[in-house]
Amino acid sequence: MGDEETGSIPPSAPPGRVTGPHRRARARLELLLSGLSFGLMAVLARRASRLPGSFTAGHLSVVRFAVGALASLVLFRLRPGTYRPRNGRLLLARGVSGGLVVVFYFFALARIPAGQAGLLYNLFPVIATLMSIFALGERPTAHLLLGLVLATSGVALALGGGFPVRPGVGTLSALGAAVFAAASANVMRAMRGTENAPTIFFFFCLVGLPVVLPFAFDPWPASPAAWGLGLLVGLAAFAAQLLMADAYGDLSVSEAAAWLQLTPVAQVLLAWPLLDERPTASGFLGVVLAAVGVGIAAVLGRRAPRARELSGLTPPP
Repeated sequence: MGDEETGSIPPSAPPGRVTGPHRRARARLELLLSGLSFGLMAVLARRASRLPGSFTAGHLSVVRFAVGALASLVLFRLRPGTYRPRNGRLLLARGVSGGLVVVFYFFALARIPAGQAGLLYNLFPVIATLMSIFALGERPTAHLLLGLVLATSGVALALGGGFPVRPGVGTLSALGAAVFAAASANVMRAMRGTENAPTIFFFFCLVGLPVVLPFAFDPWPASPAAWGLGLLVGLAAFAAQLLMADAYGDLSVSEAAAWLQLTPVAQVLLAWPLLDERPTASGFLGVVLAAVGVGIAAVLGRRAPRARELSGLTPPP
C-alpha cells in the first residue's frame, strides 16, 4: 500500500514531518508552478539574448547566481538557523558543476530555440540514473530502457521536424548542460543526509559565481530593458528552486522528477507567444513523447531505495 493511502512519510520527507493527501496535492501544484517558472526563465533568457548589445550567456549566468545568492541571504536573515553547511567538499562540487550547467544552458538558449534547449536539457534525469549505476551502485529496471527509447525517439522527432534549427554548437551545449546536471544530481544524492535545500542552493550560487565570471568579460549592456529581463531571469529561477525544494519534502523525488518533465513543454508553449517560435505538430508530439519517456525513466527506472538510503535527483539549476 502506497504513501497516499497510509499517510506515511516518504523517503524525501524531513524527519518529523507527516505528509498527507492535501500536502501532496499542494506539492504537486508547487512542482507544476516550478516547471512553469523554469520554462519562463529559459524563454526570458533567450529573449534577452536577442536584444542588440544585450547579455551574453556569461552575463546571464552571473546575474542568475548573484540574484540567487542575495535572495538566499534574505531568506537566512528571515529564518535564522536555516544556513547549516556541513560537508564543504560536496557543497563545493555542487557549486562547480552547477556553474557549468548554467553556462552551457544559457549558451544553448542564445543559439537554439528555447523548446529545443529545454527538451535536450531535460534528459538529465535519465543520464543521472545511468551515472548512478556506477557512482552509487543503483540497479535500474527494464522501465529505464523503455524510458530511454521513448525519450530518444521524442528528441529525434522534435529535432527532425519540430524546430527549424540544425544540430550544432547550441545542441551540444544543451546536452553538455544535461550531463553536468546529471553529475550534480549524483553529488546532491550523496549529501542529502547532511545538507538542507536552502544551504545547498546558496552554495550553488556562491561557488558557481566565480565559475561563470570568466565567461562574463564582454562589455555589459547598458539598456534598462536588458537589465529588466536579466533580473526577471534571476527571480524566475529563484522562484522555481524554492517551489521545488518545498515540494520535495512531501513527494518522493522520483515523482517530483516526473512532474518536472513538464518544463520543456512549458518552454515550448511560452516560446510561442513570447518568442514567436512555432514548432510543428511533430515537434509537439516529440516534446510529449520525450517528456513521457523521461518521466517513465525517472519514476520507474530504478528500484525503490531502502529507508536508510539517500534518495532523489537534484533540481535543475
